[in-house]
Amino acid sequence: MLRSIRQAFILLLLASAAAWATHAWHPRAPALYLVEEPLRNDEVSMQVIQERWKGDVLWIDARIQEQYDAAHIPGALLLNEQGFEQQLFNYLDGLQVNTKPIVVYCSAAKCDASRKVLERLKQMLPIENAFVLKGGWKAWESANK
Repeated sequence: MLRSIRQAFILLLLASAAAWATHAWHPRAPALYLVEEPLRNDEVSMQVIQERWKGDVLWIDARIQEQYDAAHIPGALLLNEQGFEQQLFNYLDGLQVNTKPIVVYCSAAKCDASRKVLERLKQMLPIENAFVLKGGWKAWESANK
């Protein structure tokens, strides 16, 4: 009896670990809570973009070149970690005269590339009105279906 309880406990522990690992590293893992977490100070949602700015923002795509080439938001500039310096140099004139809010996006909600690109962009240029798109590319796709 004790042995079967121990085996059941071990199976439950292994199944829980596998479920947690799948959720932690799956690119399309659902949110754990029904309530959406609030926006961070540097984040903006598609709803805010549409309501406040009527979608008139400067989009920056922080994904890799292959993802950008496959599909991107119309008019988005490619500015990612891999080619940041060269890409920034190519867009420098336009970014310096830009008056629109800047919104940086990457693959999905768990992607951190957009935040890294935004931080580097703020270090290089005197920009204030710049945000990370909460939910990334997937949020834009969902809002534009």
